[in-house]
Order: sequence, then C-alpha cells, then structure tokens
Amino acid sequence: MILSMTGFGKAEASYGDKKFLVEMKSLNGKTTDIRFRFSNNLREKEVPLRNMIIDHAKRGKIEYNITVQSEGAQDIQLNKALFTAYAQELSKLEQDLGIQGTDLTAAILRLPNVVMAEEGKMSDEEWQVIQDATLVALDDLKAFRKHEGLAMLDDLHHRASEIQRLLDGIAPFEKERITALRVRMKKHLEDFLGKDNVDKNRYEQEVLYYLEKLDINEERVRLGQHCDFFLSELNSQEEEAGRKLSFIAQEMGREINTLGSKAQQSGIQKHVVSMKDQLEKIKEQLANIV
Repeated sequence: MILSMTGFGKAEASYGDKKFLVEMKSLNGKTTDIRFRFSNNLREKEVPLRNMIIDHAKRGKIEYNITVQSEGAQDIQLNKALFTAYAQELSKLEQDLGIQGTDLTAAILRLPNVVMAEEGKMSDEEWQVIQDATLVALDDLKAFRKHEGLAMLDDLHHRASEIQRLLDGIAPFEKERITALRVRMKKHLEDFLGKDNVDKNRYEQEVLYYLEKLDINEERVRLGQHCDFFLSELNSQEEEAGRKLSFIAQEMGREINTLGSKAQQSGIQKHVVSMKDQLEKIKEQLANIV
C-alpha cells in the first residue's frame, strides 16, 4: 500500500462545556519527528500521545495541535508583575514621544501572558475524549495519505515499466555492439603490430577475453528481476513500503550504472541515460512515501 507522507487530518469532540479540536499535518521526513502544540495541562500526556501517533502515522514530520474551547465561565489569572512592567515601559515611551489619549490598559491586557485562563487538572473522562479524537484525526490523516498515494502509485508503476521497456530495447544493439568491438580491437592490433604480424589465434583469444569482461547479460537479467520485484512491492499491502522500495531502487541504480560503463555502444548508452532519468524521478517520489 502506497501512503504519501504528506497529509492532513482533524477531528472534533465535546465533553461538558468544552470543545476539543485536534489537527495533524504531516510532511516527508526520513525519521519520525513529532511537534506538539497544546496547553500545559496536557504535557504529562505527551508520551502516550507520541506513541499513539507513531503506531498509526509510522513516520514523517508531524505537527499535532489541539485547541480547547470552553463555553462556560473560566477562572482567569492576571500577571500583575508583567502588567506593571509593560505599563512602566509604555508610559515612559508615551512621554518620550509625546503621545496622548491612548488606552494603555486595554493595550496591555491584549499582550501575551498578561491575562491567562486558569488550567485545571484534566479529568480521566477528558483524557479519554482527547484520545478518541486523536484516533479519529489519525484515521483522517491516513485516508488523506492513501488518496495522495494512489497518484504516486500510478506514476511509480509507469516509470518502473518504462525502465523495463528501455531494458528490452537494448537487445537489438547487442549484435552490432559485439561486431564493433571485434573490428575496433583488430584495428588496434594491426596499427600496433602491423597487419601481417597479427596472430589470428591470439587475436581470437583476446576478443573472447574482452567480450567476456564486457558482457552485460548478467546486468540485464538482474535489472529485470529488480524491476519485477519493485512492481510487485508496489502492490503490497504493507503500510511502510517506502524503505523497501528505496532499497530496490538503489539496486536498480547499480545495475544501470554497470550497464552504462560496459556498453561502449551509443544506442545502449542512450537507453541507459533514459533509464537513469526514470530512476531519478522514482527516487524523488520515494522520498515522500511512508
């Protein structure tokens, strides 16, 4: 199963006079990196929330945000020391600049941490509501990732199949390649030793030696097997297919590079360059797969 690491999920829940909004956003990343944004009374629940997210979201850069809204009256705290410090500095600034007629108190009350709602201890019932909402948001995130993964699946399947097609297209160049190698080797020997001094038996031995060294049949077979393996894994139901597909793509790259180094034929080299282009685009996609 191809799941994109990019996704978004949310869920809403209520308990008493409180409303909870859980939102999660994920981006691609090699490891699991979770960032939390919630009130201080949820800090003690960070570890179980982290474990819950890892179990369901697997990996990626994930932002977890929970907003709590209360319809009832809340106890508030006024940070008197901070209010006083703001008042003194702003009053001095007004005098220095000659500013008059400002509502200094209203301005200070809007500044961060001057007025804070008192956070009571979270009840077991509220914690259960938050856990349930988090699971719903995770399901929503997974659905988003799955939808994004479908488009990626089609693209990866197309590109891997294109590499197979290019690989099959190498075969017609093999006869021409071998003939060209034999002619080139004979010419080099004749230029170096003279046409009448070339030992035909030794020449044939050298030809066979170099043709064996430059044989690309094993690379073609292995690359074909890697492509088949890659395509079969695309249809796997495993949720964490990204790493395995990346390993297979690395092996595909090794065989393509070896083909290019052994080819010594322009037609094959063109196919190798096209295969490398397709493989690079595959790797770009794999970087965003769970």
